[in-house]
Amino acid sequence: MRFVNNARDAMDLRTTPVHLGPGSRAKAVEGFTWDPEVLRAYSAAVGADGAEGRLVMIFDGEGHGDHWERHPAGDELVVCLSGSATVTRDVDGVPDRVRLGPGEATVNPAGVWHVVDTDGPTSLLAITATLGTDHRPRTGTGPSGHVDEHGPEEAP
Repeated sequence: MRFVNNARDAMDLRTTPVHLGPGSRAKAVEGFTWDPEVLRAYSAAVGADGAEGRLVMIFDGEGHGDHWERHPAGDELVVCLSGSATVTRDVDGVPDRVRLGPGEATVNPAGVWHVVDTDGPTSLLAITATLGTDHRPRTGTGPSGHVDEHGPEEAP
């Protein structure tokens, strides 16, 4: 993994996310993967940015999310580019669902556990405060222990 300052060529945010840092800096993150070693290296490299650092990335997916996550350092903006998705937040043990279609967005507040389910092929853009991000496997219960019994089709 390496950071590229002033990248002049087009980049695919699906494979090359961009790190936004203090002072309005934007650096492409080449070689980024979800491998634990790469994630540790990324965290170490941007740690000085603290809560002001953000990762901008596009995710393509289909089906139910396999994990809950939360971002204690700041809010996360999720934008649906194509397809449709339901974002479920665990608010004090109660599921709070928002359905997104193309061009629609939602904000996951700092520290709130959330999971994303898609209704077929979907592309999402996320701008995430990554410092201290936590993940938990999705096991049929929410992270606070409540039963996650409703699917995305039951979202308002």
